[in-house]
Amino acid sequence: MGKVIRVGGRGTSRRVSDKSEDNWSGEDFKEYQRKRKEALGDAYVTVGRGTTKIKLSDLKESKSTSTKGRYVSMGRGTGRRKLD
Repeated sequence: MGKVIRVGGRGTSRRVSDKSEDNWSGEDFKEYQRKRKEALGDAYVTVGRGTTKIKLSDLKESKSTSTKGRYVSMGRGTGRRKLD
């Protein structure tokens, strides 16, 4: 891809490196999550303020949902508007 400047040591050192492909969103990240979930197997996840634990393998695959018709709060939480 391109070159980026990486900063380290509280901003005192810099190095130029190649920019790799992003994998923190979209289909690439979903694939990464799926692989991690399979690798962990029957590990437990704590939910509900630490009062409940469930198996990671029991969690469903997430799917994208539409925001059409939902409301967004505005201002200091007193107003709202509907999303198209």
